[in-house]
Amino acid sequence: MRTLNLGILAHVDAGKTSLTERLLYAAGVIDEIGRVDHGNTRTDFLALERQRGITIKSAVVSFVVDDVTVNLLDTPGHPDFIAEVERVLSVLDGAVLVVSAVEGVQAQTRVLMRTLRRLRIPTLVFVNKVDRGGARPENVLRAISEKLTPAIVPMGTVAAAGTPEAVCTPRTAADAGFVSRLADLLTEHNDELLAAYVEDETAVSYGRLRGELAAQTRRAWVHPVYFGSAMTGAGVDALVAGITELLPAAEGDADGPVSGTVFKVERGPAGEKIAYVRMHSGTVRTRDRLRIHRDGTNGVNAVNSAYSTDTTDTTDDTGKVTAISVFDRGSDVRGPSVTAGRIGKLWGLGGIRIGDAVGDAPTVPVRRHFSPPTLETVVVPCRTADKGALHTALTQLAEQDPLINLRQDPARQEIAVSLYGEVQKEVIQATLADEFGIDVTFRGTTTICIERPAGRGAAVEFIDKDPNPFLATVGLRIEPAPAGGGVEFKLGVELGAMPFSFFKAVEETVRATLTQGLRGWQVTDCVVTMTHCGYWPRQSHSHAVFDKSMSSTAGDFRNLTPLVLMSALRQADTQVYEPLHRFRIDLPADTLGPVLPVLARLRGVPRTPELRGAAGVIEGEIPAARVRELEQRLPGLTRGEGVLESAFDRYRPVVGAVPDRPRSDDNPLDREEYLLRVARRVAVGQGGV
Repeated sequence: MRTLNLGILAHVDAGKTSLTERLLYAAGVIDEIGRVDHGNTRTDFLALERQRGITIKSAVVSFVVDDVTVNLLDTPGHPDFIAEVERVLSVLDGAVLVVSAVEGVQAQTRVLMRTLRRLRIPTLVFVNKVDRGGARPENVLRAISEKLTPAIVPMGTVAAAGTPEAVCTPRTAADAGFVSRLADLLTEHNDELLAAYVEDETAVSYGRLRGELAAQTRRAWVHPVYFGSAMTGAGVDALVAGITELLPAAEGDADGPVSGTVFKVERGPAGEKIAYVRMHSGTVRTRDRLRIHRDGTNGVNAVNSAYSTDTTDTTDDTGKVTAISVFDRGSDVRGPSVTAGRIGKLWGLGGIRIGDAVGDAPTVPVRRHFSPPTLETVVVPCRTADKGALHTALTQLAEQDPLINLRQDPARQEIAVSLYGEVQKEVIQATLADEFGIDVTFRGTTTICIERPAGRGAAVEFIDKDPNPFLATVGLRIEPAPAGGGVEFKLGVELGAMPFSFFKAVEETVRATLTQGLRGWQVTDCVVTMTHCGYWPRQSHSHAVFDKSMSSTAGDFRNLTPLVLMSALRQADTQVYEPLHRFRIDLPADTLGPVLPVLARLRGVPRTPELRGAAGVIEGEIPAARVRELEQRLPGLTRGEGVLESAFDRYRPVVGAVPDRPRSDDNPLDREEYLLRVARRVAVGQGGV
């Protein structure tokens, strides 16, 4: 039995959850098709999802077609929950991108297709809702070719589109036009096929073309397009046949070294952690003790490159598997093991996090595929007594979505979270109320900026020399790195110059300290080099036990490093950058006049507008902080006909007043205040030793 891990992706309301229901029904997994508007679908299991009629969390269900077990991963369509989609991409063998035959190619559709193509994930396109009034399959097919990719081939035709009687007919070898178009597309990537076709068209059989179509689809060179309706079932059989014929099955050796990726973490009824793992190799059995490998950033406090590829910034842990469930013919079922290619749920790994790799074999690091969150808000409990419970609840939510990036300000006793948009804020509020019984409000949403070093800076403090109160020597140099480089830590001293744990303490503290720069924003795109090091070895007075006052500890390096690093950063200085979105507005041509001045007032930089008859298109850049206002004003400026697409593009230097962010650390910029706070921590036994 082969296994295929299949993602269903789409812009919100394109019908992907309905398609999931139809696929489960066609495979005999469910007896009745659930409806999103009725709140009874299999994959929208959260009460909030059923209330709002949108997918918030990715969900896994399974069905069998012929000799293929399909693990289907239904993903959110709303851009505020793009992080859920991102985590799923790392475990997919193939994908179905759903496009509405009524609304056509939308903003999120473009973002998803660009990412699928960049990652070379084999993808089929399903044009859904052909039975809905206003369905225009041919227009949508043209838009797919123009806006997504020209490497497509329509696998069927639609009759009576836009009516409940819409019928989808698969194309066959009897359709000469289809065979010719198929040959033209496939020969673009296969010179041998091209030569044979040029020499004698009749010598290239339809069977050979279908085999080549499967091969090129699995390489993500071409994308077959299917038409249908998830509501009526029209065209779904052809899509199922395409899934099993054209998409690649999971690979992996069940007898090989254990290797898997954690793409989702949830809590069970008793509060226990449950890890969703895609197995790449080997077999995990109940009571196995697993190694857990973690990238040091793990997606939290990481901007641009998000998941560092620096192999020195990893941590290892172990955990014992106490129970396993494997997805099979519907939901998950308890079993003794999970093998290569399969998706399983593991219990017992208490320290597990999203993005962790499990096992002995190396796994490709989880990488950022979409833009980072660019918004931030402070969460305020309605009842002061709920402050402690709020922190606990948000910590659990951060386990499920690390990119909300909790940031606590002890001085103000406030907690801030990162966001993709306002809908995500509403969901967090509802989740805290429904699942934790905590009512909250939010401060105004602000934009998340970053800092980059403006130049080079260096500093050093020597052991046993004023004003250094710690038993450590630390010297650091910081300098700019290319945009998107994240934070790179290097050693400019011999690795054997002191114990490895001291180097590790310095590196970890460097990364933690750079989460707040001179103006409070995260510092990124830089190289930090350790230029000096020194320590006092373990020693004691004569015939006495180990004396901490005479011996260096990791705590000395953790406490000294922020002071040295911020001194170097102050010398280098930093530039604050704001996130910039690229945008596209489709609007009536006669509304260009009112829209362009508004864009200018919002600090948008439009390119020359394009006019296409009565329609116009404006593309350009706009600060992320102004996108929300543009969304709100556009309908009034365009008689409700304007359509805005926007997505994070890059960071640019802030023009004008530079926004500062309140600090939430021990403030190593103020040496006296910092040392007082460290002294208090040491006095209560929290010195970081």
